[in-house]
Amino acid sequence: MRYGFVIDNRKCIGCHACTTACKSEHNVPIGVNRTWVKQVEKGVFPHTRRLFSVMRCNHCTDAPCVEICPVEALYFREDGIVDFDKDRCIGCKSCMQACPYDALYIDPETHTAAKCNYCAHRVDIGLEPACVNVCPEHAIISGDMDNPESEIAQLLARQQVKVRKPEKGTQPNLFYIDGDEASLNPSATPKTGEYFWNSQSLGVGHFAKEAEKMAFSNGDVVAAVLEANNQYTSAGDVAKHGPKKSVEVLMGKEARRIYDTPNKGILWGWEVSGYVWTKAISAGVFLVLLLATMLGTTTPGIVAEWWTLGIGLIFLTLTGALLVKDLDQPRRFLYVLLRPHWSSWLVKGGYSITLYGGLLTLLGVILYFELDQLKMPLMWVTGLTALLVAVYTAFLFGQAKGRDFWQSPSLAIHMLVHSFMAGAAALALVSALTDTSVSWSVFLGSVMAIGIVVNLLTMLIELTMTHPTVDTHTVVHMITKGRYASKFYLGVVLMGNLLPMGLLLFGSGQPILYLAAILVLIGIYLTESIWVEAPQRIALS
Repeated sequence: MRYGFVIDNRKCIGCHACTTACKSEHNVPIGVNRTWVKQVEKGVFPHTRRLFSVMRCNHCTDAPCVEICPVEALYFREDGIVDFDKDRCIGCKSCMQACPYDALYIDPETHTAAKCNYCAHRVDIGLEPACVNVCPEHAIISGDMDNPESEIAQLLARQQVKVRKPEKGTQPNLFYIDGDEASLNPSATPKTGEYFWNSQSLGVGHFAKEAEKMAFSNGDVVAAVLEANNQYTSAGDVAKHGPKKSVEVLMGKEARRIYDTPNKGILWGWEVSGYVWTKAISAGVFLVLLLATMLGTTTPGIVAEWWTLGIGLIFLTLTGALLVKDLDQPRRFLYVLLRPHWSSWLVKGGYSITLYGGLLTLLGVILYFELDQLKMPLMWVTGLTALLVAVYTAFLFGQAKGRDFWQSPSLAIHMLVHSFMAGAAALALVSALTDTSVSWSVFLGSVMAIGIVVNLLTMLIELTMTHPTVDTHTVVHMITKGRYASKFYLGVVLMGNLLPMGLLLFGSGQPILYLAAILVLIGIYLTESIWVEAPQRIALS
């Protein structure tokens, strides 16, 4: 048994009865939708065509939202329906980042994730979903696709159908007859904010007010999408009119949105950027200490070791606090450890952080009682755990299949390099409070300098490699040419990398080392804030 939907666009009249029925059946609050009708218009008056596409959860066979959910709040039923349990949800919003179809939302009343669940309560008693019952044109067909006698199975057998974003490999079970790419592909009609719902300033969830900032601004996102699609009307349009005017010229000739849902805003905000930064410092200080011990070129000393353990624990605590603060149900944070779903990297990261904190504490006990015979074996185990803490976020972001830019294979290197840079910078600043050897200061400066070189090369690869999707290209455009360009070039490249590199290569003395360390830490935070925020500005539906 495998339930699915067919949307027959030959019949849909865009009446929104399905949206209304869904809201009534599930008491869906205003501002969010489980089912909605997207409207796209093509052509130039009077030769125009309006397209209606019903949007909702695709009940994927390989649903990324289920895989990434850390507490199994999202799960597969035996009939293939992807359902959810609001009583388990911690409001981490990972499922929203993982879904390529923008099907999930944070309920503003329960502060938990919700979506279309195929009206499972109706299916269980032999009824069809509410949207199917209310559709006046029978444009929504539901049923068991594995049953050859069902209407949906027969339609799929004889009609040519489309799915949204097949390249994601999620095997969606929502099919469109006569589906138009201009409507099904969100990149084909960028969000301009100049249509219905433009007055909807508030999104939903933890960063509700961010939705207002997501509106159309100087043609930035739209221009990037069109450039990625090679759709400018002519090569001189951008130079002659600027991005926004070029968009207006093109939007008069091509498909454009005329009715849509409000933006959900930036789901992962400064808390996530901050926790990636604090986590890099916490893991990095120990990795740098272990590296020095391995190389044997310098001796940090017992004071530096104590500072390493202290900084590691302090910033690990801050990491946990930021993680909890970002949850829309923070009182349920222990569910990650007590009700774990092991396929989620959020769970693996949570246990890694917990284990790392315990090992740092145990090392402190060993240092205090001078149990030198246990010290090195435990340092190796702690080092491996610190390595996992440093890079696990890259794998978590990789599970967020809705955000193409985060699928970069170099993201793990990006995180690891930042950890070494942040660790060396933090220890360099601490050296101002202690009597440290010249060799230790030189070592920390060398780690920062080498880290900067590798970091610049990593960013160069991430931003200049051939980008396989329009969404990735659009994010790169925003970073290098659009709304983040000044922050990237002045804050990240110049202040966070080139300037400290110059200080480390051509300066001398402890004050120079301290200044370089401060700039490195600022640069890392600015980088993470861009890398976290920019991909979330891409429309998924």
